[in-house]
Order: sequence, then structure tokens, then C-alpha cells
Amino acid sequence: MTTLLSERSCIFNQADAYAVSEYVNQHVGSHEIRMPPKGQPRASISHRTFSSLDLCRISYGARVQVLSPALESIYHLQILLRGHCRSFARDREQIYTPGEILLINPDDPVDLTYSADCEKFIIKVPVGLLESACVEQKWVLPSNGIRFAASRHDLSTLECFVQLLGLICQEAESAAAPEVQVLYERLVASKLLGMLASNVARQIPAQSQGQGFEAVRQFIDAHLRKEISIEQLMAVARVSERSLYLLFERQVGVSPRDYVRQRRLERVHELLQSPAARSVTEVALDHGFLHLGRFSEAYRKRFGELPSQTTRRCQEGLAVNG
Repeated sequence: MTTLLSERSCIFNQADAYAVSEYVNQHVGSHEIRMPPKGQPRASISHRTFSSLDLCRISYGARVQVLSPALESIYHLQILLRGHCRSFARDREQIYTPGEILLINPDDPVDLTYSADCEKFIIKVPVGLLESACVEQKWVLPSNGIRFAASRHDLSTLECFVQLLGLICQEAESAAAPEVQVLYERLVASKLLGMLASNVARQIPAQSQGQGFEAVRQFIDAHLRKEISIEQLMAVARVSERSLYLLFERQVGVSPRDYVRQRRLERVHELLQSPAARSVTEVALDHGFLHLGRFSEAYRKRFGELPSQTTRRCQEGLAVNG
């Protein structure tokens, strides 16, 4: 099997199991362990951080039960290297043996029991990395988050992915440059989404994301004089808050709130150039700019002149033409 972390990455070797567990809590995922009351099991762990990924190889030296309500913001992909593992989640029990992969979703309750001779490799993948990869691939990001199917995965069918992990471990131990690490982490995310069954819809018309944004854009333009909440935009786009921010990042490169503020400035700029323009203060307040000093500075940065200069320039133009 491809080498997944060498002795160069060793953090604890034949150490107290609870000390190793505390290290895992700090770096790999929140959990608690339950072990036999007798004996002094010796645990070992190797660990590397690689961009936003965490790579970990661990053995506890005794039968151990690992529990967690949920991992919340991360996915755990575990490769069983030695021994066996019993997984019990959502009233379903499975036994994993060497050469099999277990993937734990962020909302999955964790109840895993490992044999005394068990050794496993874990790669921790943040939710945001997978969601960004989903948007980059122009796939539909589920409103309730990406969730992988609870199916068994054999290393023989994922050989290329395991080789990729081996390369990543080598790069991590060789202190690869940050830009190299980013390329590898994006490749991991794309590979996981492409090769494992999930709730992500992969084949969609290319314009779907744009059409979803167009509805939001029209709503914003129609309500620039009113309060516009993130919840309203989520309802119009029919996506989660997470997906909404990713949609705006992909379409316009700014957050929803920044885009609304930008459109309000543009609308004020249009109105101040109108022959029937009201005072700067009235127009600004009408569009939610309550702090006039900040409004003037934001306007100047956006259009290269103060609001009063815009109105003066337009009035002078009218006078010359009139």
C-alpha cells in the first residue's frame, strides 16, 4: 500500500492514549474515547497540516470506542490500515476491514469501535473546501449541504486517490510551498466529489447558477429603498446561506451585503445626475445611508467625486445647455 505519513511526522510514539486523544481533539476532530479500565495501552500518532487539510495516522494499542455527536464543519475520510472497525450510526452497523474506506459526514453521529491492533489514516476535509469545489465545477450545491452516501469503499477501486494521498503526504513532509498545497487540496476536493456517491447533482444546464443569481439581482434592484435581509435573498435564490455566499462570490466576486451596498450607491449616482434630482441628503437617506460622512466617502471611492460634486456638475451642464 502507498505510504501514508512516515516516521518524520510522528508526534507521539507509544504514549498515553488519553494524551493522544487530547491531541486529536485539538487538531483532527472533537471526540471522546472509551477504553478498558485495566492496562496501560500505548498509543501513537503522526500528523501533518497541509493547507486546509489535516493528515493523521493513529493507533491506540487497545480496543477503543470513539464517540462524537457530530463533526459539524469537517468531513473525515478514514482508511483502515490494520485491524478492524465497527461503525454504528443511524441504527446501521457495519464492520470495516483493512483496505476499506469510511467517510463521515459533518452531521453524522460518530460511534466507532476499533480493535486493539487497529491502525488508521485520516484526512480531515473542511466543508468550505468541498463547497467551493462544487461551485467551481458548476454543479448544484444542495441547500442542506453536501452529504456523501453511506456506502462501502474499497481501496482497490480508489487506487488513484490513495496514490494522490501518498503524494500529498510526501509533499507535506517536504514542506511544499503554499501555492502547491492549495493545488493539491483542490484536487482532493474534486476527486471526492467526482468519485463518491453524494447528493450533489453533477449534470445541470450551464446557465442554472446564472439564472438563480438573476432572480436575486432583480429582487435587489426592486427593493433598494427597503431593508434587504440575507434570509430574503436565500428565499429568492432557494439556497442555504452558505450557498448564497458562494453564489455571489462566483457571480460578482463580493458578498451579498457588499453587492446590495454597491447597487444602492449606483442607484444614488443615477438619481443625482437626473435633472429633477432631490438633495443629496434626501436621496442618501432614502436608500439606507444613515451616516452621511461614510456615505460620501464610499461614494467618492466608487465614482471618483463627492455626491455634491456630481449634482453641481450636472446642474452646470444643464445651465450651459439651457
